[in-house]
This record gives sequence, C-alpha cells and structure tokens, in this order.
Amino acid sequence: MSAVTLTPRALYEDVAELLRQRIFRRELEPGSWIDELKIAEELGISRTPLREALKVLAAEGLVTMKVRRGAYVTEMSEKDLRDVYHLLSLLESDAAAVVAAKGSAADLQSLQALHEELEAATGERDRFFAINERFHMCLLELADNRWRSQMVADLRKVMKLNRHNSLLKQGRIEDSLQEHRRLMQALCARDAQATRQAMQDHFHQGLEAAT
Repeated sequence: MSAVTLTPRALYEDVAELLRQRIFRRELEPGSWIDELKIAEELGISRTPLREALKVLAAEGLVTMKVRRGAYVTEMSEKDLRDVYHLLSLLESDAAAVVAAKGSAADLQSLQALHEELEAATGERDRFFAINERFHMCLLELADNRWRSQMVADLRKVMKLNRHNSLLKQGRIEDSLQEHRRLMQALCARDAQATRQAMQDHFHQGLEAAT
C-alpha cells in the first residue's frame, strides 16, 4: 500500500484567513474597497491566490464582489442583522434543547467550565467575547449536527461585520452573563423547552443591543 502524501494548505486559504482577521479587527472596514494590487504587493504574492481568497470570503458573505468595481467588505444593513440573528436564534436554540435532553454529565460539565471562565472575564471585553463564542460553538459541537454547526459558523462570521457589536453597549456584558446563567440553569435542569426559550431570549436581547 503506497504512502499518502499530505499537501500543505493552499496559499489562498492562508490569504483568506489573513484578510478575514483584518476584517474582524476593522483594519478593513465594512463598505471599504479592497485594493488587490496593494495587498498583493504587501504580501509578496501574485493576484491569483488573492482573488481565490476573495472568492472564499465572498462565499462566506464577508466580501461583496461588484462588477467592474472589484471587491468590497460587506456592509450590514439593519435588516441583514435582524435576519442573521433570527437564523442564529433558531439554530442555536434548537442545538441547546438537544444538549439539555441528550447531553451527558461530562457535556454539561464542559459547558459549566466555560461558563465559569465567562463569569471571571466580565472586566475584559475581548476575553469575554472570545469565551462567549467558545461557549456557543461548544454547545453546537455537543449537539452533534455538523450541517447546523457549519451554518452557524458562517452566520457568526457575518455577524462580526456589525459596526455596533452588542457587547459594546453599556451594561450589555452583565446582561449577557445573566442570560447565560439562566441558560445554564435550564441546561442543568435538563429542561429542553426552558433551554430553548433561554437561548432565544439571549439572541433577542443581543439583537436589541446591536441595533
């Protein structure tokens, strides 16, 4: 049996990740034109892998391709934001209900550990945001539906385009933490319906803070 040769990740995937992080850090602002020539020169690459990277980001919704005008960082309208939150609420509340009903004791312990990290990070916005996302993605992983997980991962990327992140609003971190406490309480009680409702309430409040 011949050995399998693993090829390194394609260059365009590395470029896509670099641009993705620049978009999330607002180094490339929503609505801004992406100067392909400048970026290609800066990275020391041809425009071919850069264009392939932009196609990846366009498929994720982070970049908008305009005919004869090039690529732009996608701008989120209020309707876009409401639509994204609506879908996330449906998908993540369903996943949370599954974990409440079927998750193991170890599954709940892993979520509790993340929740405790969240409790300890209230004074550090960036850390709180990162742990919060880990909690949500962990919940999805435990619900074990890879198609739902992929949809949520893509929607969460687009959500980061919002100029007014909900966690930036005064008092929102403490409110978010209270919502997480109710969610954990419902999860630990194995109450699937209460867990579903707690997650839906969490997204409703997040949307109100973000708009």
